[in-house]
Amino acid sequence: MHTHSDHAPFGRLLRDRRRALRLSQLDLSLQAEVSQRHVSFLESGRARPSREMVLQLAASLDLPMRDRNHWLQSAGYAGIYPQRPLDAADMEPVRAALELMLRHHEPLPAVVCDRAWNLFMANDAVGRVFGLLGELDAIWDAVCGEAPRNLLKLTFHEKGMRPYIVNFDEVARALLAHTAREALTHPRVQDVLDEILRYPDLPADLRRIDLDHRAPPVLPTHFRVHGVDLHLFSMVTTFGTPQDLTTDELRVESFFPADAASDRLLRSLAGSN
Repeated sequence: MHTHSDHAPFGRLLRDRRRALRLSQLDLSLQAEVSQRHVSFLESGRARPSREMVLQLAASLDLPMRDRNHWLQSAGYAGIYPQRPLDAADMEPVRAALELMLRHHEPLPAVVCDRAWNLFMANDAVGRVFGLLGELDAIWDAVCGEAPRNLLKLTFHEKGMRPYIVNFDEVARALLAHTAREALTHPRVQDVLDEILRYPDLPADLRRIDLDHRAPPVLPTHFRVHGVDLHLFSMVTTFGTPQDLTTDELRVESFFPADAASDRLLRSLAGSN
């Protein structure tokens, strides 16, 4: 079914995504198994893509589902991927799986967030660990106000975790570079990044983001709270075969101790040492 669309033209979206990934038209044509001439015609608007071609190009560029819907709509087609609230009845297996992962990670902290770092779920260890900073609800209110609770804002805000991160400069550069690369193709991520870059006390040199900056495979964050040191690194888990926008965008971030002292501290907080 064709629909009227006020989105940016498909050709512009295709070109911008290709350039963001630093691909030539030839690279894309080989990757998507279409001719370079056809890629050129699609980008210039001289050719109109079929629904199948939109999906073929989107898949070859590893486009998230939300953006695949956007591309379909820009080309005059209806989106095909639904978005169900996490508390919907047919999302119960997803919720159950997430709750199981969070419980099994105890006594270590774990959270569920989306691509833009908005918090959906957390295990009890998160409250225990980040409660070391003070009254957690008050901290969230100071950082996010009425907006959704956001882990990236919590990390960078002067009233959040930032004053307690010993290696803040190193961690911030890695997080900003990663977020800026995602923001190239995800406007919702760009909105969060823009807000953080407007924080008045953010050092000027951190505002100059190096998109090519690559952190080491494991970059522990060193927290120091009231003389207590805690070193944590994290791993991110995603759904392997998501079928809607919610599951496509959810991330489980699991935190691990980077040394034996941190492991003992986490277990002592849970009373399991």
